[in-house]
Amino acid sequence: MDTSNPPRMISETTPLVVVARTKKPKTPLPKLQIGILMVLQLVEPIASMSIFPYINQLIRELGITGGDDAAVGYYAGIIESLFFVAQTLTMLRWSRLSDRIGRKPVLLVGLSGTCISILCFGLSTTFWGLVVSRCMCGVLNGNVSVMKTMMGELTDSTNMAQGFALIPIMWCIGGFIGPLIGGTLARPQDNWPGLFANPFWSKYPYFLPCAVSAGGIIVGFFVLLFFLEETLSTKRRPKLTATTLGNSNGVDSNIRGDLSQTSNMPLQSLLTPTIVIPIANYAMLALLDIALMALLPLFFSTPTYLGGLGFTPSRIGMWMAMFAISDGIFQALFFAKIVDWVGPKRLFCVSVSCFTPVVLMFPIMSWLVHTRGMVDYAIVFTLVSQLALTIIWDMAFGTVFMFITASAPTKNVLGTINGLGQTSASMARVIGPAFATSLFALSKEHNILNGNAVYVVLILLAGILRWLGSQLPDEIQDRDE
Repeated sequence: MDTSNPPRMISETTPLVVVARTKKPKTPLPKLQIGILMVLQLVEPIASMSIFPYINQLIRELGITGGDDAAVGYYAGIIESLFFVAQTLTMLRWSRLSDRIGRKPVLLVGLSGTCISILCFGLSTTFWGLVVSRCMCGVLNGNVSVMKTMMGELTDSTNMAQGFALIPIMWCIGGFIGPLIGGTLARPQDNWPGLFANPFWSKYPYFLPCAVSAGGIIVGFFVLLFFLEETLSTKRRPKLTATTLGNSNGVDSNIRGDLSQTSNMPLQSLLTPTIVIPIANYAMLALLDIALMALLPLFFSTPTYLGGLGFTPSRIGMWMAMFAISDGIFQALFFAKIVDWVGPKRLFCVSVSCFTPVVLMFPIMSWLVHTRGMVDYAIVFTLVSQLALTIIWDMAFGTVFMFITASAPTKNVLGTINGLGQTSASMARVIGPAFATSLFALSKEHNILNGNAVYVVLILLAGILRWLGSQLPDEIQDRDE
């Protein structure tokens, strides 16, 4: 009996005629609209990342740690985690609202909330003032999810990799400019006493970087208001083309009614394995990434006798900026090509596998500082190696966004699905900063596993993410078929 061609399993979804797949030509990206979207994608990370170079020093100056440098991590983690708590409670509501009233109004509210909150952060002189301002930003801002939804609506299966490659690039550029602003402009009365002699700057020494970040958000607000077009199909203004004029009003109203009904699908009907698996990967990816982002400035600022590098805020800002700009350049030049070459699933699995060596660089640097007694060329080489591995790790974000977008059964629930993904990621980011920084402080205070317990736990979680990655579909679903 011939077993070389085993019979196929037949089901209701099996095509009657098997057609050989041909590679579609790439659709050009709508450059103007995506360019505007990227401006908005840029201004938000500038604001959020600008606080990291000085947040640990600010907490020390507030006096809430009682002079205990090892306890700074607890409070820094609490501030960032409460931002994500607030975001988790409202993200899905903003996303579902964007499926009903349109993407543009939700983005305008989000930018306004971010601008007000960053100004309040700069004017805060108490720990609870910092907490309230960060929570305000989380409650009023659902833009991260809505912008990914718009990117999904502006692209198709042929240019999705190109479009989603731009999102981490903008975050990287924002991650370069933000820390540079925060590290350079913090405490201007110390750096430029002639220009900032007014007592205001002594009372609010961290207001200047917040004000500069808010200025960028205001620019983004007006660019969005006047130039960005709505992408939600039920809220777009119809273009008066020949095709449009040929459609009857009755057909158009029926289509709009069907789309509106689809956008109000119950959440339970969307919780299928096709949608849940990419979202679970994104949540774990977000947990590990925010833990890494919280650990980097904490490790940099921790005194050398506690196993850190003892960097100043300006030096922290310089290193974090270099990390971000190198990452952005690499993603811009190579991400889409690598996705086309190796495929999104394989790239995702390779990227997440780099997290373990990234984390191992921390105890290696601690050991080098302990044995050498200073930050020398060996530690700089280790930092550069960590940077290279982090660049590969960050490619996982572009690929997981593609899987989440492709999992949507229709474009009119894309906002809800992105909202589910971003809510899950925000829940992970609630845990991440406080978990990582507190475990770091606990490891150092009690010398658990020689002060390295935090790294062991993160490596174990990276193993879980690698397994989750293996559950993703082998190919991106073609949304256009």
